[in-house]
Amino acid sequence: MSKTKLGSLGLSLLIAILLIVWLATGETKVAKSQAPDQAESEHHELTHVQVQTLTARLYEPGVLLQGQLEPWYTVAISARAAGTVEKIAVNQGDQVKEGDVLLLLSDDGRRAGVKRWQARTKKLEADLLAARKLHSNNLVSQSELLGLESELAAANSELIAAEQVVSNLAPKAPFDGTINRRDVEPGSLVQVGTALFELVKIDRLKATAQVPQQSVGNVSPGQQVRVELLGGEQLSGVVTFVASAADPKTRSFAVEIAVENPDRQRVAGGSASLRIALPELRAMFISPAYLSLDNDGRPGVKYVDQNDRVTFGKVKLLSVSTDGAWVTGLPEQIQLITRGGGFVDMGEQVRPVDTSEDRG
Repeated sequence: MSKTKLGSLGLSLLIAILLIVWLATGETKVAKSQAPDQAESEHHELTHVQVQTLTARLYEPGVLLQGQLEPWYTVAISARAAGTVEKIAVNQGDQVKEGDVLLLLSDDGRRAGVKRWQARTKKLEADLLAARKLHSNNLVSQSELLGLESELAAANSELIAAEQVVSNLAPKAPFDGTINRRDVEPGSLVQVGTALFELVKIDRLKATAQVPQQSVGNVSPGQQVRVELLGGEQLSGVVTFVASAADPKTRSFAVEIAVENPDRQRVAGGSASLRIALPELRAMFISPAYLSLDNDGRPGVKYVDQNDRVTFGKVKLLSVSTDGAWVTGLPEQIQLITRGGGFVDMGEQVRPVDTSEDRG
């Protein structure tokens, strides 16, 4: 027998011996009829999400409007008597007090008329006094006495009219204000109704705006208003009037606001941003990037509850800007998911990692 055949025979014999030994030991593996225990299965790692602890705080909501500023009063002072302008006592831009004389018109004999009627009434008063004494002695009839009383009444009426004409020769300021316009010059001939001055009151202003119908229920007289001018300055005001009916074209309601302007800033006629303050409430300030919509299209945020499960909280938006959004509808304190929210489902248990700067 050749060496090659002897080698093959020896290898076969060795394999047969090993197989017999393996079968003898009984170390056979059988299929298990049940699934392995959880401990034997591969360990499931919880998804990590970054969270930020947020706590509700006091927020003062407001109704934001664009308004127009006007002087509190604007009056066109016109001539109430004809005449020539003899003297102008004020110039444009002057501050005047109530009762200050603004200009003088020519007399043209009208003061003499006052004196004439004064003399006439004094004479009639004396005649009536004497007639009453004579009437007591039956020396003057009742009709003569009544005639004198009628003449005296007519004379007094004429005297009052003459004095009023003289008073109209020196028009006075009806309230404290600023001369915004002067329409006459010295020597001008004016008639009754001729425009003389425009007087405005600007230490208090009136802001007017339109409130949308969905917000008018939150606005009422007496509410505080912050008025921001185009230059960034701020004034304070109070709502004084809210219309009871909407404009049929815009469906909005007119509102008027009294605005204090103690420094008499020249802003009347310009526009301003108005913020009508509403009662304070508890709310959270959240970045708009964390807002999302549920299946019904309602806004809300994802946060982790006390059991480390993902929850979707619906919110009501109070105000939204590029800096953030004030919202209500959430618990007093939440762990807002700031990263990883798109990879987890509602109710899923997660491992939150708090990245708040201040966790207290």
